[in-house]
Amino acid sequence: MSVTRARAVGCGHYLPSRVVTNEELAARLDTTDEWIRTRTGIRRRHVAADNENTSDLAIAAALSALDNAGLAGADIDAIVLATATPDQTFPATATRVQHAIGMTGGFAFDLHAVCAGFIYGIASANSLILTGLARRVLVIGSETFSRILDWNDRSTCVLFGDGAGAVVLEAGEQPGERTDRGVLTTRLRSDGRYRSKLYVDGGPSTTGTVGHLRMEGREVFRHAVGMITDVVEDAFKATGYGAKDIDWFVPHQANKRIIDGSAHKLGIAPEKIVSTVDRHGNTSAASIPLALADAHVDRRIKPGHLVLLEAMGGGFTWASAIIRW
Repeated sequence: MSVTRARAVGCGHYLPSRVVTNEELAARLDTTDEWIRTRTGIRRRHVAADNENTSDLAIAAALSALDNAGLAGADIDAIVLATATPDQTFPATATRVQHAIGMTGGFAFDLHAVCAGFIYGIASANSLILTGLARRVLVIGSETFSRILDWNDRSTCVLFGDGAGAVVLEAGEQPGERTDRGVLTTRLRSDGRYRSKLYVDGGPSTTGTVGHLRMEGREVFRHAVGMITDVVEDAFKATGYGAKDIDWFVPHQANKRIIDGSAHKLGIAPEKIVSTVDRHGNTSAASIPLALADAHVDRRIKPGHLVLLEAMGGGFTWASAIIRW
């Protein structure tokens, strides 16, 4: 008996033109290129221009994904925009994207799960498709984290960058077998006990200000590998697949040591890891779709490949997904 699956039919991205290198940061902070590289794997990051908003990045990535899919904005039924840095408190930044791409029907909303936001977005889009509320969903991760950084705090400002990535999911009938193309499983987690480990010290109902990102780096690192491993192993159980079956591992691009440690613990070969952290830094909800687009553009990810996604972010939130491309 056939089943409906949410298949990836388009992928796109956008990065601001301004590049900030480690050397540039080292010229005004008590740090060095070597210190940043050896602890994070990051060499440079992109930073949005003063006149570039999160919506501008999201719109560019959305148009790129639509072009890749051979679709127009009018073909989309819903937009799910994952972001922790919206243009405004309201309306949803997703509605700006909706208008810009010429989508006059359907619906659009923002989703906030920080670095795990894109996978939460994939899960939401998958549910919309499986319940028949939408046939085509544009899932976007877009961030301007440069706006919430304390640029005098070397422990955080060297880690993050700006960017956007997008994927178009479309309903399609599949045989209902392990070899089906589309989203095969999503696993979502959160635990508010850890909120003080990674947070922003501002907000509309608390300080009335935007605030700055604050992080207990060692604590985040200590929890990351274990939480990531747990949620990925849960995805393996749900699908019957294992590390050896995965063609590509596309993790959240936070820190090369976390990426490598997670892959090692899961038994995933290094050559299967898609890594952009050295060029992009941590772009929060945008990091996974940016990495996906990177591997899609250079044709590493091909139709039929089994792709594993994972992420962990503030809250804590963490998630995984397995998609057959």
